[in-house]
Amino acid sequence: MKIKDMRELSDEELEVELQRLHKAGFDLRAQSVTEKLEDPTLLTKTRKDIARILTIRKERQIAKAGK
Repeated sequence: MKIKDMRELSDEELEVELQRLHKAGFDLRAQSVTEKLEDPTLLTKTRKDIARILTIRKERQIAKAGK
């Protein structure tokens, strides 16, 4: 998902997406230990998406505190 699309999501939708990505990351890490991943970059992409969501969440918290 692109950062532009992530910014358009509501706080609740971001939390759902964050939970989904955490689960996907866990599954990918487990799969990488037990077998070879078809696309090893998926793990990196998942971590970066998690970081993007956390950044957006923090930006929104700062914006709310500044009001």
